[in-house]
Amino acid sequence: MADGSAGRREWRVTGMDCGSCAAKVRGAVERLPGVADVDVALMTERLRLTLSDDTTSPESVERAVRAVGFGISPKGARPEKPAGAFVLPDGALPAAAGSSESEEQDPAQAENALTPSWYETSKGRLVIGTAALLATAWASRLIFPADIAHWAFVLATLIGVAPVAQRAFAMARARMPFTIEMLMTIAAVGALVIGEPAEAALVVFLFAVGELLEGVSAGKARDSIRALAKLVPKTAWLEVGGKVGEVPADKLVVGQIVQVRPGDRIACDGEVISGTSGVDESPVTGESVPTLKEPGAEVFAGSINAEALLRVRVTKAAEDNTIARIVRLVEEAESARAPTERFIDRFSRVYMPAVVGVALLVAIVPPMVFGQAWGEWVYRALALLLIGCPCALVISVPASITSALSTGARNGLLMKGGAVIEAAARTTHVAFDKTGTLTQGQPVVTDLLALIGNKDDLLALAAGVESGASHPLGQAICAEAERQGVQAAAATEGRALPGKGAEATISGALVRVGSPRLAAERGALAGDLQSRVASLEAEGKTVVVVLREDVPQGLIALRDEPRSDAASGVAQLRALGITPLMLTGDNRRTAHAIAAGLGMEQRSELMPEDKVAAIRDLASQAKVMMIGDGINDAPALASAHVGVAMGSGTDVALETADAAILRDRVADVAGMIRLARAGMANIRQNIAIALGLKAVFLVTTVLGITGLWIAILADTGATVLVTLNALRLLLFQPSDPAVLSSRSTETISDTVRNNASATT
Repeated sequence: MADGSAGRREWRVTGMDCGSCAAKVRGAVERLPGVADVDVALMTERLRLTLSDDTTSPESVERAVRAVGFGISPKGARPEKPAGAFVLPDGALPAAAGSSESEEQDPAQAENALTPSWYETSKGRLVIGTAALLATAWASRLIFPADIAHWAFVLATLIGVAPVAQRAFAMARARMPFTIEMLMTIAAVGALVIGEPAEAALVVFLFAVGELLEGVSAGKARDSIRALAKLVPKTAWLEVGGKVGEVPADKLVVGQIVQVRPGDRIACDGEVISGTSGVDESPVTGESVPTLKEPGAEVFAGSINAEALLRVRVTKAAEDNTIARIVRLVEEAESARAPTERFIDRFSRVYMPAVVGVALLVAIVPPMVFGQAWGEWVYRALALLLIGCPCALVISVPASITSALSTGARNGLLMKGGAVIEAAARTTHVAFDKTGTLTQGQPVVTDLLALIGNKDDLLALAAGVESGASHPLGQAICAEAERQGVQAAAATEGRALPGKGAEATISGALVRVGSPRLAAERGALAGDLQSRVASLEAEGKTVVVVLREDVPQGLIALRDEPRSDAASGVAQLRALGITPLMLTGDNRRTAHAIAAGLGMEQRSELMPEDKVAAIRDLASQAKVMMIGDGINDAPALASAHVGVAMGSGTDVALETADAAILRDRVADVAGMIRLARAGMANIRQNIAIALGLKAVFLVTTVLGITGLWIAILADTGATVLVTLNALRLLLFQPSDPAVLSSRSTETISDTVRNNASATT
């Protein structure tokens, strides 16, 4: 089915267990005319491409994929189970975010569906069959004469290798001769030719075992992504006409009211309209301590109501809720491939033909040039062929990246793909915006100094100009006016002055509310007024000047306190060897007071373009990560090597920057870098495992130390080891161990109790 853009189509491909499988699917469709922009995602089993229907039909694409041994079904249709593939049953994978009606599944079926046991899969049956054949052949050696036993092993080999050979020739017809199936077929048949049927049968069995283990490992790796989609409940309690009824959660409409009982998962993103309760948001943000939710508070789908009944107004449709967008982000991130992954792909395309060439030389040169025995060197060449498959190498990077992305998503750290992980791991400098990033973003008015009229007049003017403002300072002024019962002056023609303030027309006069710099530019910051501004700024306060026709009406001082974990977060960055820096449009004195308290450098009085220039200057000498609110700092975020938006699941936080921190914690910046570094370390380990085992067995095979069955163990064993090593990242804790250990026993116990009661 089309995904909404002209010519762009998407399918689900089943049976892909390793990087080579994805390469086979890509190769099968790339050769078709009218096909472009092919994107095959292994972990999410997704095929996307741009298709010219006039040249090639969608059915032709499906036939090409099936021809190379994989199942394929349009997005939203029932998944197809290919022969020999490890596929979850229908309903085991929850409908993806944004699914259409054709994708709907029975909630009970989705909940109760289980992953099949290994012996219920086609690959499992192949293992059982080859094991039985091998056991029968070995038994015949004990019972019958040697000649009969010989043919028993030959028969076991031919029967076991038949499905492998079938796939191999299908790949060859698709112009992909260098596949593990082809190498396996040649090795098994070659072993029969040189009189080694027992070893050939053993190799076929070990290959089947390796294929099964790869399928199981790939399924486990995908579970972490599926687990995210399962967080949102299938049903919700909807209020209609004073009555409450259970309805499908994906049918909720913005504006409807739902009830969330104690212990229930919240079924939508919404706003609390009545009730007060602690809500466990750890499924969304990774923060285990329950958050108090009162009327007006925002709640996320998938979080758990721990204490009391809440009535929630739906603010986002099911396909746009936080969990759905996180799932989409993790799925899409697989397409944003890291430079290391792209290099490994290019290398693997050369590696297999090169090994085949070496194997051919090993089979021919010693017998022809040095008069060695043909049988011995052909045997060694056949063993070399089995080492030629780059499965472990190809999957080494995407498996680690997928695990890192999933771990990050569970901890409120979202990164858009392997390229972002790789860039984050190399970070040397972190630049922070101040307001809303290092500070709470909720400044409060501390001083009102009226120069003309009284304080109420001053506040009315300022609130009139800032009415409807999105900037935290403007919102704080309006909030103070409301708190004091002061009516905002009626204003027209209001507009923002980027980096300086705002202006509007009130009672026919132009009124400006802005920074002291704006007042200085208007020639309104003279002697005594300037000293008063300096005095307030020395106290770490931000000062705005109210001007009426460029005549100062008074000063308003505000203060935005640093976040509670800001100092700790900055210290953690320094412990990682990273230099923190604050970039702000605020005045020098206020910026210095905040930065000094946090132990970091600062650059102040920066216009938006100045921030961009500062980031570009840093980026020319270092690897820079920029942390901002995702809106005002968008140009600076785009200029950094990694732009990170800070915000609790806002659209901008999830979609604007390269990465996002959901729980508004400065310490999570260090956590993101720790996770990225752990991911890159895991990738290096995987590459070392894959190449190391290959190198060792290439040498030992050429020297005649290891044979065919060891070679197949080296291939499939390396793939399984690499996958299992990548899965270790799912257990990684990005938080600083010192921070975790400092939590009080009482707090942890309370959290455990709340979580237990919520899931009961």
